[in-house]
Amino acid sequence: MVKKVVEASQAIAEALKLCKPAVIAAYPITPQTHIVEHLSQMVADGDLKSEYIRVESEHSAMSACFGAACAGVRTFTATASQGLELMHEILHIVSGSRLPIVMAVANRAVSGPINIWNDWSDAMAARDCGWIQLYCETAQEALDTVIQAYKISENHEILLPTMVCIDGFYLSHTYEPVDVPESLNGFLPDYDPVVSIDMKNPITQGSFGTPPHFQEFREQQYHAMNRAKRVIKQTNKEFAEKFGRSYGNGLIETYNIDKAKHILISLGSICGTIKYLLEKDNIKDIGLVRIKSFRPFPEEELREILNEYESVGVLEKAVTLGIGGPVWSELRGLTSKPIADFIGGLGGRDITLDNIREVFDKIRSSDTGVHWLGSKLKGDYDD
Repeated sequence: MVKKVVEASQAIAEALKLCKPAVIAAYPITPQTHIVEHLSQMVADGDLKSEYIRVESEHSAMSACFGAACAGVRTFTATASQGLELMHEILHIVSGSRLPIVMAVANRAVSGPINIWNDWSDAMAARDCGWIQLYCETAQEALDTVIQAYKISENHEILLPTMVCIDGFYLSHTYEPVDVPESLNGFLPDYDPVVSIDMKNPITQGSFGTPPHFQEFREQQYHAMNRAKRVIKQTNKEFAEKFGRSYGNGLIETYNIDKAKHILISLGSICGTIKYLLEKDNIKDIGLVRIKSFRPFPEEELREILNEYESVGVLEKAVTLGIGGPVWSELRGLTSKPIADFIGGLGGRDITLDNIREVFDKIRSSDTGVHWLGSKLKGDYDD
């Protein structure tokens, strides 16, 4: 291992240098830009032997990755916010074509109004595109997750693309110590494509899906996503054996739950702040469950945990208008226990320690419904 002090953007680039994608398609967008800048420098310096394609849009970036993956090579791109929205059309095509592309998403609010700061609305809007979604808490986890993502996606039982999600600015632009492996030998094998362009053995790619056949394509994706739960857990275990680091069971991570009566569920870097406050205030009655894998959704693990505690709260940086937060919406069918939804941090607003203390108090009172943290709006609303 080599210790480096880097931002999560560079940590991801360091992971890519080890994973050796043959093609990188890049279009800069804040706060993702540092990822592709570091990769561009690595390619220019000869440290990473990849075809670095400078495209004119995010739609083109994903299209270039699609073409390269069809040719049978390992590929990578990165994006955020409106860039992810622009490539939305191709996200479905990549997954439906069963191409194991890995993409880093530096989570950022979606316009309008225009906002360049962090929340999860970009990736959450793509949660049903057939991509595995893995959310990271630290720069170290970002590096490790990119490496694992290739092993997961390229597994012949899975063959689904993966988004590695990091909080924009909070992780993408924040420096912290990171252990960088010197080699992935014995963990990540060379890419073994299921399909590729072979002039001597031609095949049809991107064929027309007629009514008698289309449903089975989706059914196969559905089962592959379910199988991904097992592969994610196994990959997390193998990574721990090889490099000494793991993240819960790969799907979820628990903290401070042994003596807890109530549970708070969240994702991403805010979980580090929650852990800090639980320690700082010596809180024993509230535990944290961090969802690492939002797709596939860890339904079985969460159901087992939720039914053991008196009440549950969800802290999330996204909202589905007309329902509530997307994580809260997924959880409501898993338990009869009271579940409160706390929406905050939208557009990069800080979630303070006092905000989290407020969340703790409401969870203890078995509150339910949707709550807006730190809202500046006054008055009651007749919804």
